[in-house]
Amino acid sequence: MPYKDTILVVDDNPDSLRFLVDTLDAEGMTVLVARSGEATLELLGEVQPDLILMDAVMPGISGIETTQAIKRAPATAHIPVIFLTGLTDPEHAVAAFGTGGVDYVRKPIVIEELLARIRVHLANARGAHRSRLALGFAGRSLAALGDGGALAWSTPQADALFVAIDPAWTPESARLPDALDEAIALLTAGEAMQPTATMRASVRGMEIDLTLLESDRPGEVLVKLTEVREDGKIAALQKQAGLTRREAEVLLWVSYGKTNKTISEILGISPRTVNKHLEQVFRKLGVETRAAATAIAVRLMAD
Repeated sequence: MPYKDTILVVDDNPDSLRFLVDTLDAEGMTVLVARSGEATLELLGEVQPDLILMDAVMPGISGIETTQAIKRAPATAHIPVIFLTGLTDPEHAVAAFGTGGVDYVRKPIVIEELLARIRVHLANARGAHRSRLALGFAGRSLAALGDGGALAWSTPQADALFVAIDPAWTPESARLPDALDEAIALLTAGEAMQPTATMRASVRGMEIDLTLLESDRPGEVLVKLTEVREDGKIAALQKQAGLTRREAEVLLWVSYGKTNKTISEILGISPRTVNKHLEQVFRKLGVETRAAATAIAVRLMAD
């Protein structure tokens, strides 16, 4: 069955909702509906649409405020938002784009124009998503920062490093771990940030290099994170425990408390392969549990 794009329509006007739902459904799209900003944010906690059509003016939380909340959350920041409004004041368009909205369509809606805009932004979003997946599976530890240092997105490798820095960190934190704040501030200081500029941070016994990379998105700062001592830890595990490099890598991430699924995402291998490497690690270390393997790994890396 071919994939059907999912569009969330947010509007407090029943007639507008009915018109948009019927139109999008006729185009073969799956349509979700929310009649307020509050309902939108609640719905996004359960499902992620491919694109959102957002009424800019609604009672309660406005479309502008709702979009600001969507863009602050790493889990939903990537979703393109097209604003729909009957207002003609240019200031409203400026405010809409200021929230991170990708487009602005005035009512009454010309449906052919709206559908064309939807298709363009769906294609752009899919391209960006593929690029980020490629970065992640290529094993790069990257994080993109938006306004005020808000975390826009990060690869699985970066997520794992953030948890190693701060075990309480989660992707829903919407920011980098606090321990990196000073280094990030120094790295991004000044009006003309230089690509490839690097700053080293010392946190929780780790030395981490943060390097600025060029981003293709206006207002986005792309940072590569490299744990300087990680290769040394892997080498120590290889030498002292008689492990292959891949076995040592698996053991290192086990010692950080990562699950087989997460380790598979970090290393770009299947969970089944992770489990096979872990079986060899247990055999070589003479242990039967992850906790015992972790204890030995911590001691070997400290020697």
